[in-house]
Amino acid sequence: MKNIILTTFTVVIFLICSTPVFAELFSVSAGTPFSHSFADTEVAESDGVRGLFLAAKLPIMVGVGIEMYKTKLKDSKTTLATSMYDIFYQLPIPIVNLTLGLGLGSTQLECQSCSIYDKGTAAQWYSSLGIPILPLFDAHLSLRSVSAKIKTNTVSGDVPKGTEYNFGGTVAGIGIAFGF
Repeated sequence: MKNIILTTFTVVIFLICSTPVFAELFSVSAGTPFSHSFADTEVAESDGVRGLFLAAKLPIMVGVGIEMYKTKLKDSKTTLATSMYDIFYQLPIPIVNLTLGLGLGSTQLECQSCSIYDKGTAAQWYSSLGIPILPLFDAHLSLRSVSAKIKTNTVSGDVPKGTEYNFGGTVAGIGIAFGF
């Protein structure tokens, strides 16, 4: 127990001491995905993505976020709806804002006959590079590596129950942050 408390205290002190003096106390950001590509193109191909990324950063350079986006699947009326909760750390680098984060959430197919699919789990790691454009604003570009699996819950034609499909891939986004 003593080691856990000492380790936690050391990490908190490191985060506080590594915060640049000139950094804003808090920041909020909003962004949107502009590209979604799937790793397994036999399962799905993207025909556009829309959604929202929201995040808030604390003075110790740690923050939380939420994202919700829908990807239309090519040659169908099906969309893949994904929602994630994120935690991230902004590295204390002058001039640019480099952020590393992790996310966990869910994904599901939305269509008329999609009731044969369960809601799947999704996880991600991501990085974001922000460039200051005004004293209180920065524009940022982010890249997410998403791991997502969806299973069938019933037998459908030749597809047995429990068949797993890989909807993992890469999501790129753009946004703006306001620090105060």
